[in-house]
Amino acid sequence: MTAPDLAHGENFSLEHYLDPAAHTFEQRFAEFRPYVEHARGSGFVLREVAGPSGALVPVRDPSTGGTDELIMLGSNNYLGLGNEPRIAEAAIAAIREYGVGHGGPPLLNGTTTLHRLLEERLAELKGSEAAMVFSSGYAANVGWVTGLLRKGDVLLYDEQSHASLYDGIQLGRVRSMAFAHNDLRHLRHRLMQIRWRNPGANVVVAVEGVYSMDGDIAPLPEIRALCDAFGAWLAVDDAHGTGVLGARGHGTAEHFGLGPGAVELSMGTFSKVFAGTGGFVTGSRDMVDTLRFFARSYMFSAALAPPVVAAVLAGIDFLAEHPERVRQLHDNVAYFVRGLRAMGFAVDPQTAIIPILVPQRLAVADVVTALHREGVFVNGVEFPAVPRDQQRLRISMMATLTQDHLDRALDRIDTVARRFGFHPEQEGIA
Repeated sequence: MTAPDLAHGENFSLEHYLDPAAHTFEQRFAEFRPYVEHARGSGFVLREVAGPSGALVPVRDPSTGGTDELIMLGSNNYLGLGNEPRIAEAAIAAIREYGVGHGGPPLLNGTTTLHRLLEERLAELKGSEAAMVFSSGYAANVGWVTGLLRKGDVLLYDEQSHASLYDGIQLGRVRSMAFAHNDLRHLRHRLMQIRWRNPGANVVVAVEGVYSMDGDIAPLPEIRALCDAFGAWLAVDDAHGTGVLGARGHGTAEHFGLGPGAVELSMGTFSKVFAGTGGFVTGSRDMVDTLRFFARSYMFSAALAPPVVAAVLAGIDFLAEHPERVRQLHDNVAYFVRGLRAMGFAVDPQTAIIPILVPQRLAVADVVTALHREGVFVNGVEFPAVPRDQQRLRISMMATLTQDHLDRALDRIDTVARRFGFHPEQEGIA
């Protein structure tokens, strides 16, 4: 159990697309080219955004060179902080004071007063003793896994974990076992297996607060209880929970009323609700100080640029001062879901992510393209990121969308679903 023992979700590679007989690089490129050309030509991927990713977003039309304004239902900028004027001004002010960067890693010359302040605020946000900032969320996940776990330690992880956790396991050659998604009985079984075979091992249970494909939430109180019963640490990737869940937007632990210290290691990103780039890890001061020297993705990466750090700090301030923005996000989700249910779609989101399944007989790229032409920006997800019979439109809700935006988007989804023959009324399930 030294490598991920499930090929599931984001744990995929080019091999899932290619014929094993494609041996040379040229053969592999030639076999994959039709998929790339179709995905790019349909607008399924690499759409060129020509302005801020707000409720309405300008997207360049490659055939005309002009731009079309689309309703944005495909951004993780959940609270609209990416275009909040005071946050942009904070980034500009940081450039004037600190420049665009310092050309070095955090341990040497890359840590500024802004970085120190951000780490303090993140620790406070997550109810932890300390925090450290990485250049990306990917680097944060790879960093804590490879920096914390050693020979003899064991990592238990949800099978729907992010690709970065899978890569951390492989890079660190970590002893690991997957458990079925959000399955408490299977997790308990795994913990019993480990404790029977390795009674003295350090064990970490890694889950996500909010899972990005279905938008469902990990049952943290029950997982915490299992960790306590079997002497394991709990690590939570709260990339999609921070800023979205909890009365103050502090994340999944706050959502469940778990107090400070209930999660030994919390990981998050700045690329979702803070609409920037970068990631972080919070936990005990001893753990964070150790990771600063053993997480290679931290030690050997340039420090996060000061304007990004300043923008995240301003975003944390905004979150504290405007809890109504979080409530508006959930109000928008509820309104949109009522509209989808009225059409007959079986949707029951727990967070700001709303999946709409698309029948396997259809090409998701074609549905995404049709919605694009109708003025709605939606992302599609297909195999191997999800099973073939669970391909979907993945809607990401934003607090800054108005009721008019949502009504228009619902109308366009209704139109396109009927055109492609997967409207619930046509499927006979409405």
